[in-house]
Amino acid sequence: QVHLAESGGGLVQAGGSLRLSCAAFGRTFSSFGAGWFRQAPGKEREHVASMDWTGVYTYYADSVKGRFTISRDNVKNNVYLQMNSLKPEDTAVYYCAMRDAKGPSAYANDYAYWGQGTQVTVSS
Repeated sequence: QVHLAESGGGLVQAGGSLRLSCAAFGRTFSSFGAGWFRQAPGKEREHVASMDWTGVYTYYADSVKGRFTISRDNVKNNVYLQMNSLKPEDTAVYYCAMRDAKGPSAYANDYAYWGQGTQVTVSS
């Protein structure tokens, strides 16, 4: 049974920081790309950040570049999203996803496994 569990979401004021974690269970994802997506109410799911299987090659949406950092710990089978300088427009449910290929991808269809999401709310 493959299960991805996000944690670390919550309510934070604009300018604050949060660190999201994604723990993977039931399968080792150390050879596959990983990503974070988000979905705000009434909007489609959008790519936030992704990385290759090593975590060396990373790709960010323009809206978060310079503020968010994606990383992974393949020993722990975890991925992370450090979010700094948060803005109200970052408010969304954030989803962790794992691929069945090695590279990063901005396309949701390229991901095979998804977590249930964690709510991030940024107030002014």
